[in-house]
Amino acid sequence: MNNIRPTPLAVDSNRGLAMMLMVFSSVVISFGGLIMRSMEAADPWQINFYRSVALFGVISVLILLRYRGKFIAPIENIGALGCLAGVLLGIAGMAFLQALTYTTVANTLFILGAIPFFAALFARILLKEKLTRATLLTMLAAAAGLTVMVLEGIAIGSGAGNGFALLTAVMFALYAVIVRSKRQQDMLPTLLISALFIIIVSLIMQADDLLVSAHDLLLSFVWGGLLSGVANWLFIYASRHLAAAEVTLFMLLEFALGPVWVWLVVNEQPSRWTIIGGMLIILAVAVRAVVELVGGAKPPQPPRTPIAPI
Repeated sequence: MNNIRPTPLAVDSNRGLAMMLMVFSSVVISFGGLIMRSMEAADPWQINFYRSVALFGVISVLILLRYRGKFIAPIENIGALGCLAGVLLGIAGMAFLQALTYTTVANTLFILGAIPFFAALFARILLKEKLTRATLLTMLAAAAGLTVMVLEGIAIGSGAGNGFALLTAVMFALYAVIVRSKRQQDMLPTLLISALFIIIVSLIMQADDLLVSAHDLLLSFVWGGLLSGVANWLFIYASRHLAAAEVTLFMLLEFALGPVWVWLVVNEQPSRWTIIGGMLIILAVAVRAVVELVGGAKPPQPPRTPIAPI
């Protein structure tokens, strides 16, 4: 990955529409945890399979419409790095469902709030982007929040779930850095690669038991086709027209709202230490984003990428 090089991205005048789309997509995606908790009996592999089938179908239609019936060429254009990004995104998607299985929605989403800082760290290593003092300080604050949540998870027996959430964040951050390096290229086909990878792995893991209820099948299709498909397509479009700090702020909507829906509907209450650790992460991201916006800072920027699996 030594040949990865960042390219400048101008912030254009379509910010108003982009902000509306970002708010909409972030709110829509935030219902993923609630859908997971609303499943009747489907296990993570079954959900992964049907959710990815729906995602593959929706993104295929979008690509066919966008490229006037062409399908293979857009996929070839993303190259080997784009395919790698899709695989990383697929791993993140599978780890995300495992995290929701073994720990609370709040734990999972609050840990995912550290994605911008993992991405900044990997961008420093792979893209040679400099880390400002403010970014380093906020990374330390986010690390403190992660430590609180992971240690509590180990103490109460949900360490596996927190570990899967951490794996999700790391894999997605690596995906984000690759997409960032190819931002002038249409990387929508990476979602196809991700969905196909998950479908294959799910078939390997559970090909003999994919039968689910109509209720769970519908929820999986809604999650993959509507939430992960359409919402992330809007997210990709909108993020091309906003500053990095603005994108980061809107990303926080998913991480903050997700636990609220689950708490209100199924009464899954996060623990005190989960809230403390999660708030440290979210506040760190929010403060850093506001400082960047007020100060007018540009590079280094966190990647403008969708939260596809989540």
